[in-house]
Formats: sequence, structure tokens, C-alpha cells
Amino acid sequence: MPDLFNAARAQQYMEEFQIDALVATSAANVRYFSGHSCWLDPLFKQYMMCPGGSSRLTSPSYAVFQKDAPCTLVTAALTAVNAANIENIDFCTYGNPGVDFSLLSAPATDIERKFLSLLREAPRSATATDGLIAALRNRGLAEAAIGIEMEGLPKEILVTLSEALPRTEFRNCTNLIRLIRAVKTPAEIGLLARAAEIAEQAALESLALAHTGGHAADLVQHFRSQIGRHGADFDHFSFSLNGMGICADLPYPFCASDVVFIDFGCIYSSYFSDTGTTLAFSQLRPEMAKRHSALQACIAAGARAMRPGVKASVVQKAMQQALAESGITDAFPHGHGMGLELRDYPILVPATGLRIKDDCIDIESDLPMEVGMVINLEAPLFLPTAGALQVEQSFIVRVEGNCELLFQDRSRPHIPA
Repeated sequence: MPDLFNAARAQQYMEEFQIDALVATSAANVRYFSGHSCWLDPLFKQYMMCPGGSSRLTSPSYAVFQKDAPCTLVTAALTAVNAANIENIDFCTYGNPGVDFSLLSAPATDIERKFLSLLREAPRSATATDGLIAALRNRGLAEAAIGIEMEGLPKEILVTLSEALPRTEFRNCTNLIRLIRAVKTPAEIGLLARAAEIAEQAALESLALAHTGGHAADLVQHFRSQIGRHGADFDHFSFSLNGMGICADLPYPFCASDVVFIDFGCIYSSYFSDTGTTLAFSQLRPEMAKRHSALQACIAAGARAMRPGVKASVVQKAMQQALAESGITDAFPHGHGMGLELRDYPILVPATGLRIKDDCIDIESDLPMEVGMVINLEAPLFLPTAGALQVEQSFIVRVEGNCELLFQDRSRPHIPA
């Protein structure tokens, strides 16, 4: 099992709710359970091969986790090679790979031998649903309690599963999986830190190119190229439109009086980074400098409050109060977890009164901080016609108090030379 997956946390929940296995159905959670990722899985839709068809995904992958057993990956035969470097995993492939063996020669490596065997000799199901049914039967789960990620799963697939496995109890565990993901393993923290490092360095180099008369699009393009050099993918690089909102580009060149909210991030090995700073072209006027200092104090207050056991709303309240003490009431400081999606649980906002629930769990949505969570705190302030300020940093929750995921200097706005 890849050490990105928090297997111990998953097993605790499974024991608590008497679940025999977990099934991931979304691309993000298949990646989390198994380590497998294929760019086609979340993109390739029925109409793309069958004109007039639906937008249902045609080549999904599934992952089955069972205590004390290798993860089973259900995936299309032709794209199974995306899992070539994953160890301790069972395969259940489906679909006709459509390969021509007429020029076949002896495979040169163990990996080639393994996947040639999958293509030629391994039992193969007709469809992804058939493959999942076979995987559950092979694992002795035909009469088990199975938590399955149902959000986004077409109803007809669940009907087919229930008809094929009438003695299996399928429970919606969509939110349970989100809770498992909320606490990161050391390997995940390493990937999140690397993603943050790549984005930070690329952004600093890009912001250094900013100048009066220059264009935001040039900074975005440089950011894209720099993160690409380090093996990351672009996620976002956004600006404020003179304090009147957030946009992906600016419709005018920078001017000497601009004070610009900047928010940026990348994706590295499927893990997201997210942070931000303030871009200015001269020293801030006193009234703006005072507000920037208040945002710094806001982030510091949130970081101090972010201790194990403290609820998310309490951390957000500490941030809000810090701003109020500086006379700032029209702002929304908040925070969120980081991971395989731009925002993982917990979400640090005022308590909503809603609950996080599915067929397995039913708990308050105001989650407590836990050791191993990676949290992004952000404090934006929009001042129409005057500009916008941003202070945003990421932290790891520890027993002895939080620590920065990566050093991110937000002590002052970025002023290019």
C-alpha cells in the first residue's frame, strides 16, 4: 500500500463502523488509495467515442481497500501501465486493449513482462463495473459491508452492483473518505511541501518581472513555465482588479500606484499548493501599510489558535477578532485543509450548523484540529479603487504547536526592483 494513504486512520474508521472494505470511485481517491493516476480517467466521456452519447465517464478506475491485503486496482487494460511503478497492488483489468501482438518479441524488463502478462493472459472483465464486481468476489466480499464512494457514481452502476452482489451491504462513505484524507501521512506532507516550494519559487521569480506598464499575463506565463520545469502543473495565478474582485488576468497594464492581491498555486504529483501575497510597485501608503500589518497579525492569531482539539470555527474567530482589533470588519479571513484537492477538510469558517454525514458517519462540520493536518490560512482585504492586500501561509498541526509547511515570507508586500 502506498505510504501516501493513511491506512491506519482508515482502519480505525472501518473498525468503528464495522466496514469490511472501502471502495474509491473518483480519480482523486483512486490515486489516494492505490497510487494509480491516469489523466484520461476524469476526462474521457462517452460522447467523445460515441457521438450522441452522454457525458458519463467511459474509462473509470476503482480501488478497493481491505485490511491486511494489497489494494486492488480496477482499471482499463490499456492504461494499467500507469501503475507500473506501484508495488504491492493487485490488478483487475477490463476492456479490450486493442493491441496487435504480431511483432511481439521477448520483453526486456520485469515491468514489461508484468504488463505483457496483464494484456495477454490475465482474466479481464468487459466493463469497469464488471471488473469491480469481480474484484469484490475475488476478495471474498460478496457478503460483506462495503463503504463505497457514491458521490458522482451513476445510480445505474450501484443498481448493477447490488443486483450482482445481493448479499453485499453497500454504504455511502463519501464523507468518511474525506475525513480519512484530512490527516496527512509524512509522505503526503513531503509532497505538499514540495508543491509549495515549487510554487513559491516560481511566483517570486515571476513577480520580480513585474513593472509599471507591464502585463499580468506575462507573469502568469512565466509562472507556468517555471513550475513546469520542476515537474508541476499549473493550477492558478490570480489578481485583484483594483480591489474590486479576483480575476485570472488584468485588462490593463500595471501602474505605479497599484497594490495587487496575488493568489497562486500548482499541482505536484497530484497534490495542491495554495498561497498568496501582495504585489506593490512602491512602499505602501501609511493607511495601507497599517492594514497589511493587521493581516499579518490575523494570520499569526490563527496560527497560535490552531492547536489539536480546537475547532475550526475557533481558529477562524481568532483571525476575525485580530482584524476587528485593528478596526477591520469587512473582510473574511479563513482557512482550509490541503491535499489531493484544492481544499480538503477541515474548512476553517464560522460554524454553519451543518453536519458531515453519509451512511457511515454523522458529525459536526465544525471539525477539530488534529495532528498531521496541513492547513492554509488566508487573509485577503479588498479596498475598491485603492487596491487589495493578501497574506496567506500554510501550516502543519503538531502536538507541540503548529509549524510552517514551508518558509513563506509575508512580512511585507512584494515590491519588484
